[in-house]
Amino acid sequence: MFCYQCEQAAKGGCTKIGVCGKSDNTATLQDLLLYLTKGLSQVAIGARAAGIEDADVNLFVVKAVFSTLTNVNFDDARFVELINQCVALREALKARISDVSFDGPAVLEAASGLESLVAQGKQYGVENDPETNEDLKSLKQTVIYGLKGVAAYADHAAILGHEDNALYAGIQDLLVATLSTDLTLEQCVEAALECGRVNIRAMELLDAANTSTYGHPEPTEVKLGATAGKAILVSGHDLKDLHTLLKQTEGKGINIYTHGEMLPCLAYPELKKYPHLVGHYGTAWQNQQKEFAEFPGSILMTTNCIQKPKGYMDAIFTTGLVGWPGAVHVGNEDFTPVIEKALSMDGFAADTDKGTVMTGFARNAVMSVAGTVIDAVKSGAIRHFFLVGGCDGAKPGRNYYTEFVEKTPKDTIILTLACGKFRFFDKKLGDIGGIPRLLDVGQCNDAYSAVKIAMALAEAFDCTVNELPLSLVLSWYEQKAVAILLSLLALGIKNIKLGPTLPAFITPNVLNYLVENYNIAPITTPDADLKEILG
Repeated sequence: MFCYQCEQAAKGGCTKIGVCGKSDNTATLQDLLLYLTKGLSQVAIGARAAGIEDADVNLFVVKAVFSTLTNVNFDDARFVELINQCVALREALKARISDVSFDGPAVLEAASGLESLVAQGKQYGVENDPETNEDLKSLKQTVIYGLKGVAAYADHAAILGHEDNALYAGIQDLLVATLSTDLTLEQCVEAALECGRVNIRAMELLDAANTSTYGHPEPTEVKLGATAGKAILVSGHDLKDLHTLLKQTEGKGINIYTHGEMLPCLAYPELKKYPHLVGHYGTAWQNQQKEFAEFPGSILMTTNCIQKPKGYMDAIFTTGLVGWPGAVHVGNEDFTPVIEKALSMDGFAADTDKGTVMTGFARNAVMSVAGTVIDAVKSGAIRHFFLVGGCDGAKPGRNYYTEFVEKTPKDTIILTLACGKFRFFDKKLGDIGGIPRLLDVGQCNDAYSAVKIAMALAEAFDCTVNELPLSLVLSWYEQKAVAILLSLLALGIKNIKLGPTLPAFITPNVLNYLVENYNIAPITTPDADLKEILG
């Protein structure tokens, strides 16, 4: 295997086992599935040119690509099923079009059985990419990793019934573009920026899906301690899974807690109306092994971020695209096994008070007080805005973000989102004229909200986003962060500070391009970066 798609990859890339825990077999099956999905995309493009739009193919492509994102699925048997389904869909679609010839992954016959598929997949890893120019390879891998993030957002939106054939076409076009070995540097750069633009559409679609279904998030105080009684913990990102579980546990005497990126769910009107959604437990995804082992109820893992269960395998359940060998997988519509397990466990013996945090400062909430914010900036009460957020991880160096936020002056506002906020989400930073200094915009999925806030402020001050008193200090871990970064670049946003390390798949020449054109820079120290930003 060879994998360097996440921030915590071993130096130069993981070659024996992933830092995330995936085996050589799993990584190889993911490589094969991704290659075959490019072939399915080739056929889908040919079919679209013939006037055929296949909804099943479109949805499968995003699910297949999403399943290869870091910390989603570690179950080899599930990947075998996806590979076989990919080929079946491809051949069925081919049969509907004529006079079109295909090559490469569009004609590759999948081997039979797990061992044969693994042997076959060895030919299609990153190290076997036919691209010989390292800079072009770097850019194409950046596109692929960005597309994994785009696919995640597109899948989340589709689950709530919000789809866009133009979005699916954009994803498929870019997947196929990465097969080309005759692209120029300019064309590869444009593909990366196009990935960012496609992601903006995916995030816009997801924002519409979430807010039209569950209402716009409202500033909400969330309890961090426990409530006595039976308990279920929901982690991941999926709002619909949480809603389904809340409906199925009504009147059963079970309290529901969010974990990780599910925290912002407590701010949605149609979710927080359930009285047995009692609060938030734990912190970021990388702490789950300790936090899950101490949780006295069952655990439902939705979307990505799962780690190897240690000591709680019998209590954790996966759903959707998530998979871990040995963990019970349940459908998205019936969580009976999760509920029955919770009822059989002890639950929390007593209430505990661990304080509260605020969430729910998405675009609608912030823009409802835009006048107050603008006046505070004009009067000098607010000197600067910082967007400090992104994907968190366990690798050393991430305490930078805690220290950075703690050292921001009292006349500055911190916007945050994604699991990066758990480095400082419970800090009491006070307020400026009634506006909390720390504003939780939501999940990584809610990056669209942060973009809309920035664009609205720029419009109010009749300037560009780059001219605002706004600085982006971002952390990255997996491929949704890559997609968001590409979106920011596509919007022309500059002066981003990124850490804790720069991506291993970015070559020095590509990095120089980003520095020269966008002034991207790695984080240094909180003191030095604050001094540079604020002067």
